[in-house]
Amino acid sequence: MKYSVKPILFIATLAALLASIACSQSNTVSSPPAAPPAPNAFLSSKAVSTDAAYAPQAGGAGGSGETAVTEDRKIVRTGSITMEVSDISKSQAEITDIAGQYKGYVVSSNQRADQETPGGFISIRIPAASFDDVMQKLRALAVKVTYETTNSQDVTEQYMDLDAQLKNYQATEAQYLELLKKADKVTDILEVQRELSNVRGNIERVKGRMLYLERTSDMSLIEITLVNSKPIGESTWDVTGIFKSAVNGLIVLGKLLLGILIWLVVFSPVWIIALVIIFLVRRKKKAQAKAAALK
Repeated sequence: MKYSVKPILFIATLAALLASIACSQSNTVSSPPAAPPAPNAFLSSKAVSTDAAYAPQAGGAGGSGETAVTEDRKIVRTGSITMEVSDISKSQAEITDIAGQYKGYVVSSNQRADQETPGGFISIRIPAASFDDVMQKLRALAVKVTYETTNSQDVTEQYMDLDAQLKNYQATEAQYLELLKKADKVTDILEVQRELSNVRGNIERVKGRMLYLERTSDMSLIEITLVNSKPIGESTWDVTGIFKSAVNGLIVLGKLLLGILIWLVVFSPVWIIALVIIFLVRRKKKAQAKAAALK
């Protein structure tokens, strides 16, 4: 029996030693990393996290979070249409009424009062759910649609990133507010207030961007360009236009003649000398011919 017990004790001792080594390695791996340095000694002693805006959010991937994103997507839809209409002012009023019917509003509008090429422009925002219906009503107003385009942009991921940043910034703000209550030195108070101001600035920036994405995804933008369309069979002969064209032609002719006169005056020394030389040469030839005739 003595010789059979020793191997068993040796094996048990070796197993216990390996188990202790494994436990020590497990404790070493699971130990948390050191916290990043804070702005000063006071904030460091209170263990404030200055990188809260980049901390991951629980439920960010998979599970109910992914389902919520799929069900409530942020889609920004825009449209542009150019159409010929018989009356631009009337069409602008009708487009304004259409926007009001769908609980939308006019963003901007203008009209070009040109007799030759009258035109107008109007942009409206309408609920995204009514985008297709409004586009169909706009087509019905036109005598002819010459151009049309629509665009959709999915900003859901961008919106969710901003929402995560906002929550982290707000958590950091709460930490700084707690520190502000505990600070008793002027330097510590000023340091916390400075960091708090930076965090609040980031909060306002993120909120503004989120609000913009919410509004643009909820209310689609449609830009409408209006061009005057003349009815079929309407005479295109315009006395006023013909008179203006004739006057313009006369002015062009006058400018041309005046330009020629200026060139003649500027180069007068050249052509006057040339004429004098020609005159003298011809006179000499006539004199020589007359003298030869007398002989």
